[in-house]
Amino acid sequence: MILSIRSYAKFVGLAAFALLLAGCGQEDTAQGGGEQQQPPATQVGFVTLKAQTVGLSGEMPGRTVAFRMADIRPQVDGIVKERSFTEGTLVEAGQQLYLINQDVYLAEVDAAEAELARQRASLDRAAKNRVRYEQLVKTQAASTQSYDDAVADEAEGKALVAAARASLDKARINLEYTSVVAPISGRIGSSRITEGALVTASQADALATITQLDPIYVDVTQAGGKLLQIRDAIATGRIKGFDDGEIDVRLTIDSTGGEYGHVGKLQFSEVTVNETTGTVRLRAVFPNPDGTLLPGMFVRASVDQGRVENAFLVPQRSVMRRPDGSAYVYAIADDNTIVSKDVTIEQSQKDAWVVSAGLEDGDRIAVDGVLMIGPGAPVTPVSMDDANAQQAAAQ
Repeated sequence: MILSIRSYAKFVGLAAFALLLAGCGQEDTAQGGGEQQQPPATQVGFVTLKAQTVGLSGEMPGRTVAFRMADIRPQVDGIVKERSFTEGTLVEAGQQLYLINQDVYLAEVDAAEAELARQRASLDRAAKNRVRYEQLVKTQAASTQSYDDAVADEAEGKALVAAARASLDKARINLEYTSVVAPISGRIGSSRITEGALVTASQADALATITQLDPIYVDVTQAGGKLLQIRDAIATGRIKGFDDGEIDVRLTIDSTGGEYGHVGKLQFSEVTVNETTGTVRLRAVFPNPDGTLLPGMFVRASVDQGRVENAFLVPQRSVMRRPDGSAYVYAIADDNTIVSKDVTIEQSQKDAWVVSAGLEDGDRIAVDGVLMIGPGAPVTPVSMDDANAQQAAAQ
């Protein structure tokens, strides 16, 4: 009985070993006799690129600055008799704002006029004496010394008349200064004095301040290195400048997040770089007819920085980077395999990169599924252009 059990176990082991050998032989036959299997193609979404001229712009932080600002100060001493404006309203250049008591200055004008009249009378008398002595000298009825004195008196009279006239002009100017007028047009702030207050020509405190808001300046800052890169790119022709020389600037107001309705123009950029921040200040001027922008507001400015011809807008999610920072994309070849292409990126625009080199018109760029493929991998391309068009039509 024991022998039979051992024989049965031996028989079962030999049978299992035979089956194993048979299975291995069939597997080897299947692998060696048939063709080698290719990895399955990965379905990827792609977009077809079209060359176009793309405008470049840079977004920079900025702050609004008044176009003009004038502090109103008195130029003569006196008591404020009248205030002729409403605080916070618009005033025009030349409009009277304050009136200082004029009594003293009217009297000074009268005195200066009287002095001028007296000096003119003296001059008239000196001129007649000089003519008289001139006739007497010819007949030797008067000495030459007397004639010389008459000539000197006339010259002195002319000088005194000129001095009196200047004094009269000064008195009239001081009288005009009693009417304090607006030097510029704009919105006037609060009055810092009231009627009855004493003001002096040498005081440091302003009576009020006028701010011109239309147009208005916007000062923005840009990294000095970036500005040099743009200038070098324009100089080498990689980026085209503007034919008319005018650079447009657009604003987004930080407090509301909305876009400002008017386009500004870049006026100038500083010629020096801030030693602390390494930035350059740019100044733009904007129309502000509704007074929407007020001095001191924080804004974000989008400054046009040229244009790139034959450029491509490539979806950002299709661009990958190597450890050294260089950028590349996966393009789909005619045989539906993946080819890696190095690209040169200028800047981002919304959800796309502006690529100036490395691509050709009509290239199919893999967008979806790029993490599952590599160079040489077979793919099943699905156009995302058609899908986007169908989605837009459905909406």
